[in-house]
Amino acid sequence: MIRAVVSDFGGVLTAPLLEGFARVQQDTGVPPRAFGEALQRAGEPNPLFALEVGAITETEFLGTLERELTAILGRDVSLHGFAARYMGALDANDALFDHYRALHARGIRLALCTNNVREWEPHWRAKLPIDDIFETVVDSAFVGVRKPDPEIYAIVLERLRLPAEACAFVDDIARNVEAARELGFAAVHFRDTAQAIAELDALVGPGTSTSTAVG
Repeated sequence: MIRAVVSDFGGVLTAPLLEGFARVQQDTGVPPRAFGEALQRAGEPNPLFALEVGAITETEFLGTLERELTAILGRDVSLHGFAARYMGALDANDALFDHYRALHARGIRLALCTNNVREWEPHWRAKLPIDDIFETVVDSAFVGVRKPDPEIYAIVLERLRLPAEACAFVDDIARNVEAARELGFAAVHFRDTAQAIAELDALVGPGTSTSTAVG
């Protein structure tokens, strides 16, 4: 029996992440290929991955990108306001959030597991009333590990005090979904809202209360 849903945030409870990058590209005039090339030129560890586990600051990350993009494009590049542009383009997925709220009302527990950026927390939390229905938020930037590392899934399970087999996991990134499935979660690869809701409903079953005390 599924007793909890563990959901991703960006790209699941928001519009696709590519819409955020498209806004940044439009505003800065930096072509899409250049961002990927800049991250490759920056070397290991990948600056984005380092940012998402809190190993570097947003200022350090953007400074690295600006330096590499300037070298690639042969002109000065400013990424000032990156977070506001990027997050501002990601509309909330109200339909899925409302479905999660309905599951919560039935007694299904909810946890959020997100690869995110410490400095962006005010931006993404402003989009939806996360704390109304999610009993815990596991944010990579605060726990120091990111999906698909098994450790972040273990943190979620420890906080829920549930086995993986009692949880459905929803994410838009295939490797994160596969990692969850390998750990025993019932996994839903989010492609669109209707598809994800249908797959979740098939896993959770009919509307009966499954609430349990958390002590």
